[in-house]
Amino acid sequence: MVELEHTRSLLEQMGLLTAAQLLDAQLEQSLHSQQTYVQFLHDLLSSEQQERQRKSRETRLKLARMPHHKRLEEFDFTFQPSIDKRQIEELGTLAFVARNENVIFLGPPGVGKTHLSVGLALRALDAGMVVYYTTLSRLIGDLKKAQTQGHLERRWRIYLRPALLVIDEVGYMQLNRQEAELLFRLISERYEHGSVILTSNKYFSDWGELLSDNVLATALLDRLLHHAHVVNIRGQTYRLRDRLKAGIQTVPPATLPADG
Repeated sequence: MVELEHTRSLLEQMGLLTAAQLLDAQLEQSLHSQQTYVQFLHDLLSSEQQERQRKSRETRLKLARMPHHKRLEEFDFTFQPSIDKRQIEELGTLAFVARNENVIFLGPPGVGKTHLSVGLALRALDAGMVVYYTTLSRLIGDLKKAQTQGHLERRWRIYLRPALLVIDEVGYMQLNRQEAELLFRLISERYEHGSVILTSNKYFSDWGELLSDNVLATALLDRLLHHAHVVNIRGQTYRLRDRLKAGIQTVPPATLPADG
């Protein structure tokens, strides 16, 4: 009994807290199933590893700041037939992250761009990767505040460290020169060093106006699209799908009678 308590104390001192907590139960199971010493040790350490992985994922998920936790398996591909499901499944293998490639989702509001982005990000979290989600407006606001307070260089690490950075809702705000340069620098510094998932309701031909500078937009797109998978979604908003499921029919606008 003294040896057991001493072993538990050693496990705790080594930071193996789960193994220390499960020591008694694992010993009882080992005696019941007549495990070898190696099997006993393997099962005890496996429990420790699984608990550490669970806690690590919880921490990374919290720090990722996801807007929701919708998975790829929940996406209704039948409602968006313009999307190649095989392409999304291939992206879901995360090979693009291993190659530091980007994914661009284009399409009007409500067609599932954010859902697909978050679904891929959750896959990356499950694989043990560091992920960070932000909207463009939040990103620019954060970087401008850091620049004003004089700690921009330190703040860059938030956006450069993750293996996968999701930038959502590009196109809802027009950037001035200073803001466009911040975005350009971020894309440039992640170029071939980390993957970006970006969603936008603007076609690339409109990015000159979006960034208030055609030359800067061309340079940014050159880096963003060099190693990129572009998914162009043409379809109806999911809010319409929900209305149809509820049996609510859309009513076309009334036609005014002609004069005379």
